[in-house]
Parts: sequence; structure tokens; C-alpha cells
Amino acid sequence: MNASEGPLIYIIAGEPSGDLLGGRLMAALKAGANGAVRFAGIGGETMRAEGLHSLFPMTELSVMGLVEVLPRLPNILRRIKLTLSDIETKRPDAVLTIDSWGFTGRIHGGLKKRGSTIPRIHYVAPMVWAWKSGRTKTLARVLDLLLTLLPNEPEWFEKEGLRSVHVGHPVIEGGAGRGDGPGFRTRHGISAEAKVVCVLPGSRHSETAKLLPPFAATLAILACRHPDLIAVVPTVETVAEEVAAAARFWPLPTIVIRGAAEKHDAFAACDVALAASGTVALELAMAGLPAVITYKVSKLSAFVATRFLGLSLKFVTLVNILVDEPVMPELLQDRCRPDALAEAVDHLLGDPAAREAQRSGARRALAKLGLGGRSPSARAAETVLDFIGEKR
Repeated sequence: MNASEGPLIYIIAGEPSGDLLGGRLMAALKAGANGAVRFAGIGGETMRAEGLHSLFPMTELSVMGLVEVLPRLPNILRRIKLTLSDIETKRPDAVLTIDSWGFTGRIHGGLKKRGSTIPRIHYVAPMVWAWKSGRTKTLARVLDLLLTLLPNEPEWFEKEGLRSVHVGHPVIEGGAGRGDGPGFRTRHGISAEAKVVCVLPGSRHSETAKLLPPFAATLAILACRHPDLIAVVPTVETVAEEVAAAARFWPLPTIVIRGAAEKHDAFAACDVALAASGTVALELAMAGLPAVITYKVSKLSAFVATRFLGLSLKFVTLVNILVDEPVMPELLQDRCRPDALAEAVDHLLGDPAAREAQRSGARRALAKLGLGGRSPSARAAETVLDFIGEKR
């Protein structure tokens, strides 16, 4: 390889939230290296926009839950083998994976088992403070560098000898708090007086399959209580067709949108949100949009997670975890029912004090993620480029 070409980074994301982080990180890496950096790997639409030619569609990896994964396991195992072979063929200067440890951890483990000396980097630490802490040893065995989103995470891994750097949470640089609400309403013919609910049923098929039916029933209840209610549904490539098809039968005017800028404008235009648990909850917090958070996996997946894998979270939404308070209502598993969801959303719609209390709690949580500081993607890119420079 000609050194003037810049390093080749093999970058892997397995789901839309990781793809979003990956796209921002790729842009920051290009800026930090003055364009002298190349990419290969696996990603979605955001990473493709930054120049990545994905080895295979990222949608094949976007699945959550034990029962949901099992039918797709043979294909995932084939994709692991293909990815390992592609890495060995391309011989990058580093392998940089983003979240999705179920897949990316096997890539790092497979490289180590094959005796690869390619530096291995992971971005977004698994929540070892929620799961059995023995997982820190697993990461330390297969990684050379870990980039964390939360300030308390490096200590968990450094005690096992894994070099770990806190870079901050990229949600604070994503633009979620800079949307144009009036412009969105004008573009879509929504009056200033209309009540608008933002509906976010997830970015994986395993999520939308579980959440679209109760969301439809929830909206039916809310439409009876609020005849002028309008639903706006930001969606992503992985589930766009499925979501749009379901939304055509919802019992109220519904607008399905794509793209980050349009999503951020929608956040600013809406009164409340009903959302699947995940990174989007932080985006809603950044936008100051009060939300009800929900999630549902199969009963077997939930049982295994709590009984055998040691999951012991008081909350699942990071905003709530950071301040140790139920800032955003969480209705999970058996509580993910249309009547309960409608009641929680209706409460936010009708109570300005409840909306403001949620915004206040969200601001306290976001301050702990680095709001007001240097761009997390720039910090992550600098750390990665310095590390590669050391190894080269």
C-alpha cells in the first residue's frame, strides 16, 4: 500500500443507530486526515453517503432478541465468515466496529483466533454495568482499543488492561435540537393548532413486527379523544416499506417521512412522541420533545435476558439511567398495551407541567453526555487516527 493514500479502515455497523454513528465518524475521519483515509466494510445509508461500499446489506444484521435471531442465525454465521475473509483479503490498517456486539464481537474474536495482527477497535461499549461484569474480560481479550460514550465506562475496561477512551455521545452533535417545526407544518399542510404525535416504532424488523400492531391500536384510542390528531412517522431504510404499508391503515391522518433533517424538523413540529426504546430517545431529549418509551421482545427472549444473562437494569432509557429517575415513562413488555400507551401519551398531551418536567430532566441527562463540549465524532476520529499512527 502506498502510504500517501492514507490508512484503510475496515468499518462495520450492524444497525441504523450504528450506521448513523459510523457516518458521522467517517466524516470526522476524513476531516481529521485531510481526506487521506479510505474505507471498506459494512454499513447502511448514512455510511454509504460518506463513500462506503457495503460488503452486503446491513439490513441482514438488524435484528434483536434471542427468538428473533435464531431463524436468521445460519445467514449471520455465513456473513461472519465472509466478513473475516474480506478483512484478511483487504488487510486494512484497522478494523473499527460500532455497537452490535453480538455480530462485531464475533468478528474481533474470529480475527484473534486466526492470529490476525490488524489493530481491533470498537466504538460504543456494551453496558457492562447492566450485564454481568465478566463481559469486560471478553472485550479485553479481543480488542486493542475501546471508544466509550459515557464518562464512567473506561474504568470498567481499563482494570482488565483494555485501553479505553471516553469520547462523548454523538447524539449531542446530530442536529436533533435544531429542527424547523413551523416549516415542517407548512410543508405538510398541518395547521398551527393541530395536535401532532411523533410515532417511532423502531429501526429493526424485529422491533416493528412487535410494535406496529399496538401502536395502531394506541393511535385509534387517541384519535377518538383528539379528533384533530395527526401522526408523523420518521423511518429508516431498514423498515421503511413495512412502516409505510402499516401506516396506510392507521385511523388518523399519517405522514411517513425519511431523512435526518426531515426527522429533526418533525421533532420540532410535534407535541409528544411514542417511541421504541433506543438511541432515538436521546434524540427526542435533545429536541425537547416529551416522549413515552416502550419496547417488546418475545417472552422467551425476555426470560433469557433476565434469568440467564443477568440483565438487571432499573431503567432501559439512557436519559433515565443517567439521572436515576423515570424522566421518560417506560412501558415495557406486558405494559406495552394500547390502553396504557394511550393513557401515557394523553397525559403528556394534556399536561404542560409534565412536558416541562420531562424536558428539565432530559437537560440534566444530556449535560452528563458532554452537551456543550467538543464534537464527540471529532474526538473519536482523533483517537482512532492517533492509534493507527502508533501502530503504523
